[in-house]
Amino acid sequence: MDLSTTYLGFKLPHPLIHGASPLVDDLDTVKRLEDAGAAAIVMFSLFEEQITREQINTLMNVEMHADSFAEALSYFPEPEDYRLGPEAYLEQIARIKAAVGVPVIASLNGISPRGWLQYAPQLQEAGADALELNIYHLSTQVAESGETVENRAVEIVRTVREAVKIPVAVKLSPFFSALTHLGARLTEAGADGLVLFNRFYQPDIDIEALDVTPSLELSNSSELLLRLRWLAIMYGQVKADLACSGGVHTAADALKAVMAGAGAVQLVSALLKHGPGKLTELRDGMARWLEEHEYESLQQAQGSMSHRNCPNPEALERANYVRILQTWRP
Repeated sequence: MDLSTTYLGFKLPHPLIHGASPLVDDLDTVKRLEDAGAAAIVMFSLFEEQITREQINTLMNVEMHADSFAEALSYFPEPEDYRLGPEAYLEQIARIKAAVGVPVIASLNGISPRGWLQYAPQLQEAGADALELNIYHLSTQVAESGETVENRAVEIVRTVREAVKIPVAVKLSPFFSALTHLGARLTEAGADGLVLFNRFYQPDIDIEALDVTPSLELSNSSELLLRLRWLAIMYGQVKADLACSGGVHTAADALKAVMAGAGAVQLVSALLKHGPGKLTELRDGMARWLEEHEYESLQQAQGSMSHRNCPNPEALERANYVRILQTWRP
């Protein structure tokens, strides 16, 4: 079965790629991912806060009144909170690129169009074949409008696009008010792909300690539904390639994402739970289903259940909401 697809200009043997995760810490694991069939490798993110801290540290080393920066440094997480520092991150990209033959996609995570974006060309020089911008921002200020947040995201993409020649994908949150419009603006600014979606890890409250505590829950297949809706809506309306991230745990999940419009499917939680071999299982399961249902290729299925192609597009819109509420019975 021909499972080939294209994503960010790369011809891939199938759509299953390793999403940003700690599995890339270890080169042996990276090689196991490739052996299991990963069509591409996405690095975990290098955070704006890491780069900003390093820039402040550099200023401290050259400024006479270095103590003036102490308060500024206190606003950032400690270096040990991150997996790799900026320089080590560049070195790891180079090592991974030398170890595997599949595309290696670096990741930058931030929201302000400042000096941290200068690292984009360095990621390219280190050997990254593409760059994923994880625009992860929680707007908490009354004075900050949705338009301001969107404009900042567009400016980040435009700045990076001018700085690098490699393909650029943008990993989005589902919490924008007009996702399709924003997707089109990001594409016009230079994004080659859109990844739907990043996950906002929700903090919990410890009522005994009166503290806010971090909480990490790996995804499950129920989280795929949000991705399917927006992949289906954006397919054909936005020129960028689409990738699904979050909620893919079975071959059926992956096929649904492709039918909605995804050209690539990122796996993280499934690999963390089951190891690299899960890639092989999902790839073989997709091929088996397509053969059983007499498809000639995966491309024949891509976008077949998108908003513009599915037999009942209203089910992706408000009609689905109304129908569910009116037909449910206790």
